[in-house]
Amino acid sequence: MNERLQVYEDKMKKTIGSLESDLMTIRAGRANPNILNKIMVDYYGTPTPLQQVGNISVPEARMIVIQPWERSMIKVIEKAINMSDIGINPTNDGQVVRLVFPELTEDRRKELVKDVKKKGEQAKVAVRNIRRDGNDSLKKLKGSDISEDEIKDMETQLQKLTDQYIKEVDKSVETKSKEVMTV
Repeated sequence: MNERLQVYEDKMKKTIGSLESDLMTIRAGRANPNILNKIMVDYYGTPTPLQQVGNISVPEARMIVIQPWERSMIKVIEKAINMSDIGINPTNDGQVVRLVFPELTEDRRKELVKDVKKKGEQAKVAVRNIRRDGNDSLKKLKGSDISEDEIKDMETQLQKLTDQYIKEVDKSVETKSKEVMTV
């Protein structure tokens, strides 16, 4: 692979990585601690990721238990979860915070699949924009010490990369959609 194209492949890989982490936060029927990844709690005045203030476990298929390192954090954790967009009300027994995931309705599953597909489309647009940027920089090479055949070859390689990453996006979207629709 040409080192000029490596930059664009790296950007495409980052786009896929970003899509994967976005898809992890979409909840399917079972409890997945990754939906808590974006939640920050106020830890003595400092916004801190939820994972850093307690132990997160999944004792049952539809329940997440958060055991804070300090008991005083229970109310703060509950408040942070209530203010987030995960749509689950936490409960506590003075020791741990529990999140019980209700069974998803068919309509809610379809909404989530639409959301998954929308994120997939955004990733494809990002990949295509990277290809466009690459093609623009290759066009600027015309008239330099690189032959037009070499430029054409690089454009072809860039298109192959784009096709490969678009397929990866489709595969990720399909996998997540199946996961969401599985009861």
